[in-house]
Amino acid sequence: MVPDYLTGVKEGGFYGWPFAYYGQHPDPRMKDQQRPDLVGKSIVPDVSLESHTASLGLLFYNRQAFPPKYHNGAFIAQHGSWNRKELSGYKVVFIPFTNGKPSGPVEDFLTGFKVEGSTDSEVRGRPVDVALLADGSMLVTDDVSNTIWRVSANK
Repeated sequence: MVPDYLTGVKEGGFYGWPFAYYGQHPDPRMKDQQRPDLVGKSIVPDVSLESHTASLGLLFYNRQAFPPKYHNGAFIAQHGSWNRKELSGYKVVFIPFTNGKPSGPVEDFLTGFKVEGSTDSEVRGRPVDVALLADGSMLVTDDVSNTIWRVSANK
């Protein structure tokens, strides 16, 4: 029902839980405890991610080894769904930033962890977290293959 999302946090901001989701959409599970005053204050997230991606690891790229389009943007490890007929997530995505704000659509960055159209038994990996090394390369942890992948740019 609700997409995963990335958003800036504003001091004193209200993001809906548990009365609303993704902005000012009342949560039907709270029908016996409605709070229209709070629903009306709910802030819409900055960037929508696909539902059930289990977006876990986040890092802002502050190095120079990757091409300039990745500088200062956000990388997110998407662990993936496990209870959907059509799987979602199972990749690392990138969100470009300009002047500290999201400035473009979500882009696939590292894929291949699932076979397209596959069932959960055909998943090759599930990214959990992302981290930077001093040389600007990125580490991606994967708890299916029990592997830490190193991603670097070709010179």
